[in-house]
Amino acid sequence: MPYTNASGVNIYYESHGTGPAILFVHGSGGHHTAWWRQTAYLSRWFTVLTIDLRGFGNSDPVEGGPDARDFTADIAAVLDHSGVGPCAILGQSIGASPALRIAVEQPERVSGVLLAHSLGGISDPELKQLAAANRAEAEKLPVIDRLLTKEFQSGRPAETFLFRQMGTFNHATMQDLRNLSAEGPSLEQVQAIAPKLHFIAGERDAVLWNSTVRRAHEKLPGSHLTIVPNGPHSMYWEMPDVFNHVVHRALLTIYPEMAA
Repeated sequence: MPYTNASGVNIYYESHGTGPAILFVHGSGGHHTAWWRQTAYLSRWFTVLTIDLRGFGNSDPVEGGPDARDFTADIAAVLDHSGVGPCAILGQSIGASPALRIAVEQPERVSGVLLAHSLGGISDPELKQLAAANRAEAEKLPVIDRLLTKEFQSGRPAETFLFRQMGTFNHATMQDLRNLSAEGPSLEQVQAIAPKLHFIAGERDAVLWNSTVRRAHEKLPGSHLTIVPNGPHSMYWEMPDVFNHVVHRALLTIYPEMAA
């Protein structure tokens, strides 16, 4: 599988399937293989790209920890090297910020952007306040309970173990990331791409409440919103069939020719 280079850092990615493209960008505990069930399903109709951001998975480590502002360059390098043309990008958790940033800064390269359980760092005082309040409540819980429901942990111990182990393949941890809270695009900048923007939220997300995501959607007329009943923060892992259906439906909106 190929590597590309972003400002001297080797960035690993994979490409599976053919057709209109979607790039999946992982969160802080993941890497390209986190999307194994999305790749297996969606690659029947689409080109599915998965990336290891710098400091994660097979990509180069970064001395002093990765600067989150550089993740956009990692994504751009993969789009360049893969040659897929305009591409949908899905960002999960911390992967949502670079996904949204490149959509705002280089809209001609992005056919749609899907923010899963994240606001993508939108710079808006009300949304920041709501997200901070949600995060304060989440921090009262053990980390694993923020990410997976207790029912899943007790009922699916093997998959819970694997979920925990995923992060051990990374050089970087959440604590190593620099400028994670760097100023994101303004509400006005995001409004310019609102028709391309799809929010995906879970009814039981303990990290970012669905009411907060709904408020972001309300402030961005033309954007799309899906709130999944009983959906947790790591829906892609805990409820993959539901998550895949939501993403597939969004892709049919982004690529209407595939619905024919």
